[in-house]
Amino acid sequence: MFQRNDMKEIKEIVSWLKNKSLYPTPPEVNSPHAVEIIVDHKKKVMFATNNYLSLMHDPRVVEVAMEGLKKWGIGNGSARLLTGNLEIHNQLEREVAKFKQRPSALTFVSGYMANSGAIPAIASVYMVPRLSLSGIELKRNKDSIIFSDEFNHASIIAGIKMSGVQKEIYKHVDMVDLESKLKKYPPSKRKLIVTDGVFSMDGDVAPLPNIVELAKKYKAIVYLDDAHATGILGNHGRGLEDFYDMEGSVDIVMGTFTKAFGGVGGFIVADQDVIDYLKISADTFIFTAPIAPPVVYGLIKSIEIATKETWRREKVVANAKYFREKLKDNDFNFFNSSTQIVPIRIGDEKKALQASKILFDEYDIFVPAARWPAVPKGQARLRTTVSCDHESQHIDYLIDSMKKVRNSLKF
Repeated sequence: MFQRNDMKEIKEIVSWLKNKSLYPTPPEVNSPHAVEIIVDHKKKVMFATNNYLSLMHDPRVVEVAMEGLKKWGIGNGSARLLTGNLEIHNQLEREVAKFKQRPSALTFVSGYMANSGAIPAIASVYMVPRLSLSGIELKRNKDSIIFSDEFNHASIIAGIKMSGVQKEIYKHVDMVDLESKLKKYPPSKRKLIVTDGVFSMDGDVAPLPNIVELAKKYKAIVYLDDAHATGILGNHGRGLEDFYDMEGSVDIVMGTFTKAFGGVGGFIVADQDVIDYLKISADTFIFTAPIAPPVVYGLIKSIEIATKETWRREKVVANAKYFREKLKDNDFNFFNSSTQIVPIRIGDEKKALQASKILFDEYDIFVPAARWPAVPKGQARLRTTVSCDHESQHIDYLIDSMKKVRNSLKF
């Protein structure tokens, strides 16, 4: 239990952040996420949700989720290794493996837990066969090294920390820097390259063909976080491998159900041996309950709809392209975004917060500010996203409003 002296530092930190107007105060949302939502009891235009395909409250998804609720209730009772696998969890894993065209899949209660559980298990290799009286010796393999893009998601960073193995951070999407770090280590060193597919704060994509080529050259494993690409990128919407026409080239692919599929949860797809191994080595699978049954029902339907109704992802891609073109025409800096995540560079952290507040209060536009430590210092930005329900008039209105805010704040 905290003592008074221990609590003093916590209070000072919170007080300092609030006095500097740096403490985040998310508004109260009074309606489901959509293009137009009710926030603080007033209608706003939403440019922040990851509900890209607008499946979160699709009537068909809601209907089957209600069926799942009536049959299974709201929970699972315990971890799957203790109480067994509900048939619907097995079905969801078959469906997501089929969607990603992989032999097998494993689901987690969140994307964060997928990364923070799978990365330590893959990097550390907890169970190493040994000739001994028991037939196996349990140990953590420290003879591994992880090569991680400097802009990787916080869940990847957490997984790397928990692995306890050596790490090398390479410059963002810089393949020369990645190779210079790979070649420093002998072939005996077990290597794992970890990268986001679509980077969540910049909206750019990883150079996957180059990463895979380097992995082959230096005998490394490739782990791809495909959270923001799954359901959106590629001719079939299967993600970054599909986008580059190189499906099956990555060893381990992680994804989430929280973005394109409109629910909650994470997953890993890989060869059967890898999935079987994660079931007995990923702590975030072993020691927690799975995705709630009603959500599982909804996700199965979401995957079906996303597969059949290709217009959804096509509209997302078209909206993002239109938005970037309008930003370019009006001299806004959107970094190297090429996806549905479109950041607008402000630079100064306080001005980014002010811009977000002005858009919200004066123009009824919901756009969050992203600042350090989520992004590098001096690169604060408004992090916008588009969905298949956005229309050109929504985007035009945001552009016109942003021009007024820029004139006011001088950024």
